[in-house]
Amino acid sequence: MDKTTVNGQPLIQVSDFEGPLDLLLHLIKTNEMDIYDIRISTITSQYLTYLHQMQLVRLDVAGEYFVMAANLMAIKAKLLLPKPQSVAPVDEDEPADPREELVNQLLEYQRYKQAAQALKQRALERQQHFTRPAMAVPESVELTVAPGIKPVDLQTALVRLMQRATLAKPVTQSVHQEHFTIKRQMTTILQRLKGTTAPVAFEQLLVTHPVMEEVVTTFLAVLELARQRQVQLQQAGRLAPLQVNFLQMEGRFSTDVTSSTD
Repeated sequence: MDKTTVNGQPLIQVSDFEGPLDLLLHLIKTNEMDIYDIRISTITSQYLTYLHQMQLVRLDVAGEYFVMAANLMAIKAKLLLPKPQSVAPVDEDEPADPREELVNQLLEYQRYKQAAQALKQRALERQQHFTRPAMAVPESVELTVAPGIKPVDLQTALVRLMQRATLAKPVTQSVHQEHFTIKRQMTTILQRLKGTTAPVAFEQLLVTHPVMEEVVTTFLAVLELARQRQVQLQQAGRLAPLQVNFLQMEGRFSTDVTSSTD
């Protein structure tokens, strides 16, 4: 094996793979082996050959490769030992197959590697999306709100709804694509308010256990409808529920809405 020193420390090259398990998976795949039935003799021989072909890198990084090499040789030695003829008590802590622990390590490493690749692919796909930067609200834009309601009141109502959604969400969640858009929620709101004369509480525009995306998107949809003067926002008191009232104007209702924020 090629060796040298830098500042008195020996160096070896092991940068081709992320670790010994990564190298073993590569050798198993190259030899088209079943991971549950590894030919230890072949893998050990090829593993040691690869170590001898390595170039220069820090020895403290290469140490784990040599530990794996020692484990492979130990497993190979156990498989070569003759099986005892007499029936002896079976040690429950000793696996029946010396390869079992190594197989479990490889399977676990393979799962993490596949998950990392999936997350990397999602990150690459996310880089193809561009988010529009925040824009200042023009001074001419006014929401159709009842007298007495201030922006801080709308903010308080949104925070309360978000807290409710946070408490209702499960401990574990699955990552999925976005299903809520402002334009779609605007259409849903107008359909819900069609034919009603009394104000509808904002909570009634949501499902029983809304997710955070639905709460935020629906809230933005209500604000956009208020800006377009298709609904009016009302609130009996500072901590009272936010009420949404459809403006009954002839020719005003249409489910074909437009959204400048969608």
